[in-house]
Amino acid sequence: MSDLFGKTYSRDELRKKSGDVSQIGGTKLYQLQDGNEKGVRAIDFKTGSGFNFTVLPDRGMDISYAEYQEASLAYISPTGTLAPSFYESQSLGWLRGFYGGLLVTCGLTYLGAPSIDKGRELGLHGRVSYIPAKNVWVDGEWDGDTYVMWAQGRVKEAAVFGENICLTRKIWARLGESRLFIEDVVENLAFERTPHMILYHINTGFPLLDASAELITASQNVRPRDENARPGLEECFCFSDPIPGYAEQVFYHEMKTDQDGHVWVALVNRSFKNGQGLGIYVKYSKSELPNFVQWKMMGEGLYVVGLEPANCGVEGRAKERERGTLQFLEPGEKRYYDLEIGVLASREQIEGMEKRIRKIAS
Repeated sequence: MSDLFGKTYSRDELRKKSGDVSQIGGTKLYQLQDGNEKGVRAIDFKTGSGFNFTVLPDRGMDISYAEYQEASLAYISPTGTLAPSFYESQSLGWLRGFYGGLLVTCGLTYLGAPSIDKGRELGLHGRVSYIPAKNVWVDGEWDGDTYVMWAQGRVKEAAVFGENICLTRKIWARLGESRLFIEDVVENLAFERTPHMILYHINTGFPLLDASAELITASQNVRPRDENARPGLEECFCFSDPIPGYAEQVFYHEMKTDQDGHVWVALVNRSFKNGQGLGIYVKYSKSELPNFVQWKMMGEGLYVVGLEPANCGVEGRAKERERGTLQFLEPGEKRYYDLEIGVLASREQIEGMEKRIRKIAS
């Protein structure tokens, strides 16, 4: 059954009231044409609930724009969507095409700060978000009374005398729901083991993010990444209006899980639309992604908070190796990652999520 427009409908009822499901929701594949975004494929998801988002197959199957009832959920950076051919791999060049968006994947073999690891110069956050996907499949179908829509593709990071690693990603949603699901499989196709680092860079922005917003987590412990973030430790759960000259702050959260091993995190704004409230939550498995990174950037025009589940830290691969925490994939090994990102559309839903998370934390 699908909850739409204040009522619940069966498949037959919706089929009788529409000529095609696209009248209500579904997916649309098209290509961007202007400037340095020219040639980038995009897939719009329309769920019928007011929750809409765009997947970019040519940018690692990541998610750019997302909205709920015309209110943006994600930060969009000054770069806008950039074609993958503009990728700059050295140093901080990755930032020249960081469009923000609801999700940018970092990895797959390195991420974090630029570093020199075993004599190899590595830039910021890896290559995967700049690699176009192959075998892209966009479709939808009825499963009983539920309409399911999806986009799937394979992103391969490979080099002669280097890694050969593949990400198979499926992003899907249900008609009438305000949430999406990410199912990732990362496989080492090489005959030697390879480093594996992955981070899900989920970027919230205005109007969801505002001075009245707050972060709700079941954090056991929070520590600053560096001395620059230490003064903001006590205020990491709250936010402000944009601040001139603000320097980014990054925090590591040690999370408690529910009885099924899941971490729940929410960024909420109870004051949105005169108290109606708006929020976004992220659910994932701690056994898959043991680390949670919070990126707090309160700058003018750079007003964003990142919610970032990861299997590593963000100081770079050399530091991860030095600490003995660098993960590897053996030949033929696969890792599975499942995430859920959803909208909290009212104060009641926000309070329900807060109750859930506070219970986990207690």
